[in-house]
Amino acid sequence: MSDKTRAPYLLVAETFRRLIAEGEWPVGFRLPSRDALGSTHQVGENVIRRAQELLISEGLLEGRPGAGTYVRAPKERLRMLRCPAPGHPSAPLAPAGISTWDAQSTAKVPAPDTIAARLRIQPGEHCVRTAYEFLDQDQRPAMISVSWEPMAITGKSAVVLPDGGPFAGRSVVDRMAQLDIAVVRAVERTRPIQTDRDQAQQLGMAAGSLATLIERTYYDSDGRPVETADLVIPAERWDIDYDIDLRSDAPTG
Repeated sequence: MSDKTRAPYLLVAETFRRLIAEGEWPVGFRLPSRDALGSTHQVGENVIRRAQELLISEGLLEGRPGAGTYVRAPKERLRMLRCPAPGHPSAPLAPAGISTWDAQSTAKVPAPDTIAARLRIQPGEHCVRTAYEFLDQDQRPAMISVSWEPMAITGKSAVVLPDGGPFAGRSVVDRMAQLDIAVVRAVERTRPIQTDRDQAQQLGMAAGSLATLIERTYYDSDGRPVETADLVIPAERWDIDYDIDLRSDAPTG
């Protein structure tokens, strides 16, 4: 692809990478204002913003609220494996790369419209809402998640609360199996987002930092959604890996 067909922010980002790699912008260097950078590179402020956001997501820059954008010290990116290990009988509660987690469940929460659509239930139907916080090996925030399960499925059973009862801490797959429900399929849709204030606080980031949102839904053998969740992962620290089996007899999505 020629420079003429590449988006302007990609060209600017490439220039910024070169300035960092060659030491012209050393670690700790405070970048000029977006207006000044725009004048230097003859592009608009929005192009500079997108270029900076790209390099922040790559871990080359960091935004400091009220202080500007700086060249950050190189940090090793971590790998989060979203698929279960080969031979694992079910998807684990926490993906590979996660050390510990905490959860808080609330029963009889009316399903918002968007969640109801994903679960194929009526808006306002009662669900169990569970908020999770996951930590990495260094006990730093690695991922947050909000899960929704219809109480029409789990209500009045021992598995109604993911964080309580005899099956607390077990995966959705394992808990649903206690109700003779076979969870056989998971669909994940990913997209980049900017964290809001609450998400950023939980993840130890600045509000507006880039993250990856994964909308995950589990389905049973009849194609019925039994759980859906929004997972938010800091883009600057984590690479998300999917290990896909391409054998001819492997199930496809």
